[in-house]
Amino acid sequence: MHPIGPNAYRLRGWQEDETDRSQTLRRGPSTKRDDAAETYATTTAGSFLRFVRFVRLVRFARFGRMLTLRTALYVPGDRADRIGKALASAADCVIVDLEDAVAATQKRRAREVAVESLAALDGKRSSCPTVAVRVNALSTGLLNDDIAALAEVWSQIGFIVLPMVPNAEAVREVAAILESVDPHAASDAVGPRLVPLIESARGVLHSPAIAAAHARVHTLALGPADLSNELGISPSPDGVELLHVRSQLVLAAAAAGLARPLDGPWLNVADADGLRRSAEAGKVLGFGGKQVIHPAQIDVVSRTYAPTEAQLLWARTVDAAFAEAEARGVSSISLPDGTFVDYPVAFRARAILAE
Repeated sequence: MHPIGPNAYRLRGWQEDETDRSQTLRRGPSTKRDDAAETYATTTAGSFLRFVRFVRLVRFARFGRMLTLRTALYVPGDRADRIGKALASAADCVIVDLEDAVAATQKRRAREVAVESLAALDGKRSSCPTVAVRVNALSTGLLNDDIAALAEVWSQIGFIVLPMVPNAEAVREVAAILESVDPHAASDAVGPRLVPLIESARGVLHSPAIAAAHARVHTLALGPADLSNELGISPSPDGVELLHVRSQLVLAAAAAGLARPLDGPWLNVADADGLRRSAEAGKVLGFGGKQVIHPAQIDVVSRTYAPTEAQLLWARTVDAAFAEAEARGVSSISLPDGTFVDYPVAFRARAILAE
């Protein structure tokens, strides 16, 4: 059903000309009462269409901006040399890791190194990847110290990655901690966004609530290592064993109006073919990008998630044809190859062109 197509506003006394596939209408018999109804309905429909176009343009602009993070590279927070190299890489996002990549005895040192490294970025953000920091899980008791240390370089951080998120309440607790450290964090327009990592069966089942837990949530990310251990499975390149999990995250993010989620990393750095197949599987399901654990994985993932030449050609064709139709006041068309195009299809094409 296409509620904003021409048939949604078909009026009594108007008939669609079946011989004219350009969606023009021919006038049938009418009365003065019909004319008044047509004038009112046409005006109302036009206003509604303009409103729908405005809302969808805003959503398109938001999603187009969010879909650019195809690669998110992890780097140990206690290795200043590796942080520097990561920030000079072609990754869309660098995740400075204070959690699993740092030994329990080096947590304090990792905070110090991370803050020093990010402080050195002052004035250089435009030439670097987006910076994220994976803090320690709320359940460890280390998160408060992580946030307190990072407050010094708040302006350099785009995202806070939250590991082992079990439910929506955990997200809200972390958001409250951010606000206690930085009063400006109460505004969802200021400070780092939150990226909850879904790494447990409980987190998967609560993912819709987690995605909608707070205005600061940017998107969800999959953590397959811990989840696979809990489920007693071994991740494969094609990911059939986690098909339901991945689909759940994509649906949860979309339902909450978030950017497309980040797929989990492929943990075998030497297996380029497995990495490519894993990235392809995630892209097909609707993920926007993939976490990577080594710079050598960036190129494969970036190329896999980028639109293909065939997709770009299709998107340009659809966009041009629909723009011309819109200029004529038409909101649904058929392409020469028979493809039906209305607003959802047109916005998908424009989203591809924006990537």
